[in-house]
Amino acid sequence: MPEVTNEKKNISRHILPTSANLLGLCFVLLSFIKISTHGGVETIVDELVGVAIIFFLFSSIFSYASMRARKKAEFYEKIADTIFLAGLVFLSMISITLVIFEVI
Repeated sequence: MPEVTNEKKNISRHILPTSANLLGLCFVLLSFIKISTHGGVETIVDELVGVAIIFFLFSSIFSYASMRARKKAEFYEKIADTIFLAGLVFLSMISITLVIFEVI
C-alpha cells in the first residue's frame, strides 16, 4: 500500500490526460452533430458542446501550467480542478438533457 504523505497531491498529472481525452470526445461529438444535421441546421447542442470544449481546453491549459510552474503550481492546479469538474458537470447535463428529449 502506498505511503500517504502531506506533500502536494499533484492531481494535475491526472487532470491533463483526462481533460484532453474529453476535449477530443467533445470534438468528435461536435463533428458528428455537424455531419448528421441536414442542410446546415444549427441546434442548441452545438453551442452546448462548444462550451464543454472551452471548459476542457482551459482545464488542460491550467493543468499543464500547474506542472510547469514553480511558484503558483497549487493555484493553477486548483483552477484546473475546478474547471475540470465544471466541465464534467456540464457534459453530464448535456447528456441527460439529450436522453430526456430523445425519450419524450
